[in-house]
Amino acid sequence: MKNFLDMRKIKQFLLLFLSIIVLFGINHNTYKIRQTNRINNVAEVNLIDERNVPPEELFLNSWNIIKNNYYNNDLNKQNWNRWKKHYAHRIKTEEDAAVAINSMLASLDDSYSKFMTKDEFSLQNSAINSKLYGIGINIASISGKIYIINVLENAPAYNSGIRAGDILIKVNDEDVNGASVYHVARLIRGDINESICLEVLRGSEKLTKTVKREEIKIKTIDIKKFDDIGYIRISSFIGLNTAKEFIIALNRLKDSKALILDLRGNSGGLFQNAIAISSLFMKNGTRIVNVIARQGKKNVYNVENDGYIYSNPLVVLIDENSASASEILSSALHDNSRAVLVGTKTFGKGLVQKVFSLPNQSGMNLTIAKYITPKGQDINNKGIKPDYTVNFSHMDFINNIDPQLMFARQYLEKELSGKL
Repeated sequence: MKNFLDMRKIKQFLLLFLSIIVLFGINHNTYKIRQTNRINNVAEVNLIDERNVPPEELFLNSWNIIKNNYYNNDLNKQNWNRWKKHYAHRIKTEEDAAVAINSMLASLDDSYSKFMTKDEFSLQNSAINSKLYGIGINIASISGKIYIINVLENAPAYNSGIRAGDILIKVNDEDVNGASVYHVARLIRGDINESICLEVLRGSEKLTKTVKREEIKIKTIDIKKFDDIGYIRISSFIGLNTAKEFIIALNRLKDSKALILDLRGNSGGLFQNAIAISSLFMKNGTRIVNVIARQGKKNVYNVENDGYIYSNPLVVLIDENSASASEILSSALHDNSRAVLVGTKTFGKGLVQKVFSLPNQSGMNLTIAKYITPKGQDINNKGIKPDYTVNFSHMDFINNIDPQLMFARQYLEKELSGKL
């Protein structure tokens, strides 16, 4: 479903809290795709650091991690010691520590580096594990209003009639207008199998919905078939099983003569998922991505496979919400002349984050590298332009028309018939 609440700050919200979970530093030699549907050495969910330390020690631990790991060696042209001096003996509570750590990170002018409290870190790890407990919505604060920007299909909220675009007014009779996202999230979260009452505004109509919290298993792969053309949609790269699920989907479509890979609205996820899926479409040794780490250290990621390759014609659908791991996959296939890109220009997130576990069960997303496409392009804040620009209007959405998918099908039908 197309999301028309596509303001850049909404995208950055999603990227920051859902899809910048990029685990970096695994040797690229481990990424081997086998026809037995096994993915070797997929990174595990980050371990929680159970140590309880004083707030000032948590701050100093974070200060040291940033100093030694941030990808820009000059730390945005500042003397990093000033932060230690500034907060010396001033941090008394965990709230103080969080403010101090986020102040340091803000000074880097990097919206993707973020401190996470215990609850935020737990939520992120749950997302990586492709299992959540709740009602299945994503929310963002825009001009003081809480918007529901995504509803997982067949999740409790979806089945109760909640839809993307609704404005959340009340949670269990508490007015949430002007409340922070995390305060509202805490109100919504709770014990499984218990119900909550949500009041939403849809246009000029107020609706009241009762929703029961349940375990939600995130489904990241959908498939269809249009005659001889297969279709796979990857909604997110965030799950540990995404690459394995993709191989299963590809096996089910192995008889298709061409394939459409839909990455629209996919704001990214795990780096290794993009590497693994790229390897299914290109020959051994093909360049996937170049990662430039601290002090210019370059890591090259190439295809390493054992013969499991889908070699038929391929179109990749992209849009302004395709980011991060989606852009790694898109650029790898495009730069190596393996796929045609259709849609609109991608988001433009060319930075790589690592998730650090911190004491007190907290964590940090920190930018540790940037990536360059196989042809040497830095796409950060620029995005990737499609070969064929096809827009998707609001009226198309209302009328349930998908001109981008239609174009992709027509293009592949022409290619298969030899008319291109």
